[in-house]
Amino acid sequence: MNYLIGIDVGTSATKTVLFDENGVVTASSSCEYPLYQPHNGWAEQKPEDWRDAVLKTLKDVVEQSGVQAEDVKGIGISGQMHGLVMLDEAGEVIRPSIIWCDQRTGAQVGEMLSIMPRERWIEITANPPLTGWTAAKILWVREEEPENYSRCRHILLPKDYIRYVLTGVFATEVSDASGMQLLDVAGRCWSDEVLEKLNIPREWLGTVYESCEVTGQLLPEIAEKTGLTTQVKVVGGAGDNAAAAVGTGVVKDGTAFTTIGSSGVVFAHSSHMVLDPKGRVHTCCCAVPGAWHVMGVTQGAGLSLKWFKDNFCQDYVAEAERQGVDVYDLINRDVKEIAAGSDRLIYLPYLMGERTPHLDPDCRGVFFGLSAIHTKAHLLRAVMEGVSYSLSDCNDILQEMGIEVDQMMACGGGGKSPVWRQMLADLYGCDVKTVHQSEGPALGVAILAGVGCGVYASVEEACEKLISEDKCSHPEADHMETYRKYHQLYKKLYLDLKDSYKTLAAL
Repeated sequence: MNYLIGIDVGTSATKTVLFDENGVVTASSSCEYPLYQPHNGWAEQKPEDWRDAVLKTLKDVVEQSGVQAEDVKGIGISGQMHGLVMLDEAGEVIRPSIIWCDQRTGAQVGEMLSIMPRERWIEITANPPLTGWTAAKILWVREEEPENYSRCRHILLPKDYIRYVLTGVFATEVSDASGMQLLDVAGRCWSDEVLEKLNIPREWLGTVYESCEVTGQLLPEIAEKTGLTTQVKVVGGAGDNAAAAVGTGVVKDGTAFTTIGSSGVVFAHSSHMVLDPKGRVHTCCCAVPGAWHVMGVTQGAGLSLKWFKDNFCQDYVAEAERQGVDVYDLINRDVKEIAAGSDRLIYLPYLMGERTPHLDPDCRGVFFGLSAIHTKAHLLRAVMEGVSYSLSDCNDILQEMGIEVDQMMACGGGGKSPVWRQMLADLYGCDVKTVHQSEGPALGVAILAGVGCGVYASVEEACEKLISEDKCSHPEADHMETYRKYHQLYKKLYLDLKDSYKTLAAL
C-alpha cells in the first residue's frame, strides 16, 4: 500500500494527515500557534512556529501510524495565502511574516496604482492591487523597515517556507503564487513587467511549478527527525483554497465550494480564464494544470464567530468543558432556535476590513439594530448570518460573470455547521452539500502528491475515485424571502457607512 501526506499550514494551526492511497486517514496530528497583532489592522505570525509545528506533526503521524517509512511516497503542502516570508543570505527568517489578513499597506496599494494603471494590473495579475496580498507587503517593508529589506535575499509564501525547510528548495506553485500580485496569471509565470515596475529582483522568487509537479525530496536531517526517508517527494501543493477545491472534488466546470475558515471563500472552477473588470473577485491559477478558479473572499468569516466566542461566550466554553462537547455544538443548538433574520439584527463582518466586494481595508464590524429584545443567541445568529450575506455577495458576482454553478459544496470549520449550511442554501437558492471526506486542504494536497508520484493518473481521476457526497441542505422558500430582504439592507449599510469608516480610520 502506498501512503501520502498532506500538510495544511493554517492561520490557527498546522494539521498534518497521513492517507493511504484510497484516501483513508491513517493518522492525523495538529499543532496550534499564536497570531500577533501589534497594531489595529496588523496581523503577523512567526514562520519558525510553522516550522516547529510541521516537524512535530510529521513525526507524530509517522509514529502513530506504524506505517513503514519507505511506503510513504509523497508530501503535499497547503497553506494560508499571501503571507510574506523574507529570508536572508543564510536562509534565516528576517522578521515575522505579515499574513493574509493584515491591512497596513493602504499607502503601498496607492503607490502601485500610481506606478501602473489598475486595468493593467488586472490584465497581468488578474486582480487589482490589494492590501492583503504579498506585493504591497514587500513595498511596506522596503519603505518602513529598510534594514530588514536590505538583508532580504529570498521571498516565500508560508507553505513555500515549509518546502524550503523540508527540501532546501526555493520554489512555489501557480495557485499560491497567483495571490502575490507578481505572477502573470494567464501565462502561469512571474511577470517581468511587474517585477521591473516594482523593482523587485526576480532571483528573490522561487521557481514556479504546477501544483502536482515534484519540486524536491526530503533533506537527510528532516528525514531523520520525522522518521521518513529521503526518497519522499514533495510536490508543488497549493494555496489553502485551491487545495480545498481538490479535497472536495471541485475540479471541473460547474462545480464550486464555500469554505468558512478564519476567512470565508466562494470558489468556482473554470477551464478558461475569466476576469472581473471591477476587481471584486479574484482570478487565480488553480491546482488542476491548465485551469483557473475565481473566488470571492470574506475577510472575517469564522474569525467573526471565534472573536465573539472568545470574548463574550465564557459561559458556553465552561458548559462545553463540563459536558465534554465542542463549544460550537452548543452555539449551533441555541442559534437554531432563533428565527431567520435574528429579530431585525444585522452584523457586518468587517473585523479585518473587507475584500469582496468592497476592497476596503478601513471598514470595521457593526451590529445594526440592537434592542433590549436581543439575547446572546441573537447576536451569535446575527454573526453567522452576516458572514452568510457577505458570502452571498461573492456568489452573486460569480453569477454576474457568467459562471454557472449547479451545486455548492461546503467545507472548513463553519461548513460542518448544519445551521450555517442552511443559511447558505437559503441565500444561494441551491443545494449546499458536504463530502464524506473531511480533511479538505490536507486531502487535496495529498492527492496532488499522489499525482506527482504516479499513484494517480490525474487530479480529476483521483477526485472521482476518492471523494463522495455526504449531507445536503435544500433551500427553504420562506427563509429565502426573508433573507432576500435582509440582504438588501445589509448591502445598503456598507454604502451608508463607507465615508464614516474613512473618518474613523483617520481619528
